[in-house]
Amino acid sequence: MNTILKLLVVAIFLPCANLLGQQDAQYTQWMFNKLSINPGYVVSSDYACVSCLHRSQWVGLEGAPVSQSLNVRIPFYNKNVGVGLSINHDQIGPTNSWQVSGIYGYRVDFENGQKLGIGLQGTVRSYRVKYSETQALESGDGSIGADESRMIPNFGVGLYYYTPKYYIGLSVPRLLEGDLSLFDNVTSISDFSREEVHAFLMAGVVFELNDALKLKPSLLFKYVKDAPFDADLHASLIFYDTFWAGLTYRMGGIGSSGGESLDLVLQLQLSRAFRLGFAYDHTLSKVREYSDGTFEVVLDYCLNPGNDKLTNPRFF
Repeated sequence: MNTILKLLVVAIFLPCANLLGQQDAQYTQWMFNKLSINPGYVVSSDYACVSCLHRSQWVGLEGAPVSQSLNVRIPFYNKNVGVGLSINHDQIGPTNSWQVSGIYGYRVDFENGQKLGIGLQGTVRSYRVKYSETQALESGDGSIGADESRMIPNFGVGLYYYTPKYYIGLSVPRLLEGDLSLFDNVTSISDFSREEVHAFLMAGVVFELNDALKLKPSLLFKYVKDAPFDADLHASLIFYDTFWAGLTYRMGGIGSSGGESLDLVLQLQLSRAFRLGFAYDHTLSKVREYSDGTFEVVLDYCLNPGNDKLTNPRFF
């Protein structure tokens, strides 16, 4: 392991000891939706890319989470500078959240194809609670009234280090603890709802088994203060650089459930520019008694002019 990689590993693990429950939307196909959780990813491609994702979680459960994500990244200035836009929407019961992030990234190129993306993002979040769709347990409860909303600014950072064979990323998309209480007379948000700081550590590698088959394991660790440990462990087989088939084990869950879910992930490279993905989460926790699992679909489009063959970084 060279000096650059050693320094990056230290930079990734050291802050985790001091970082301050899970509020952000989770994506089964996070490995194809990295810009939503790591602004450093904005400079990972030499071409402009657009991706969109829809997720219906715990289908059949009333008020279950529904999420959408739209990400755009565009390289500039010899492809070492990138700008991006990330729009994320989450609806859970009566709560509705829109998050719009403008992203700027700079890429440092090293020898042997090693690259480091450094990303910054500014975010504005619209958070709304439709109290009109709720029913108070006690009549006359003054805290349940008209619909309320709030605009919450924030900013985040991310590092994304990658080579033709592997990648490592660390990000904190929101560094501030925004007030979600919707009470105007709050003097301290410590006793009310707030945005918690989320930290994400991701990594992946590609092994070429033969001319037709590759193996791509990847993992995502998610850390939030006072929330249960959460991680996605994934492995895909890639056939002829065209068809992907993989499984993800998501840790977590409640009690002796054995985890949160076991997920099937399928990807198809439709053409040089388009890739389509589908995922199904089989719930392992007790929520499975009330839902039919989780469905997710993603479509990715990248401008790739000329006759360039898609290379390994495209897998990331």
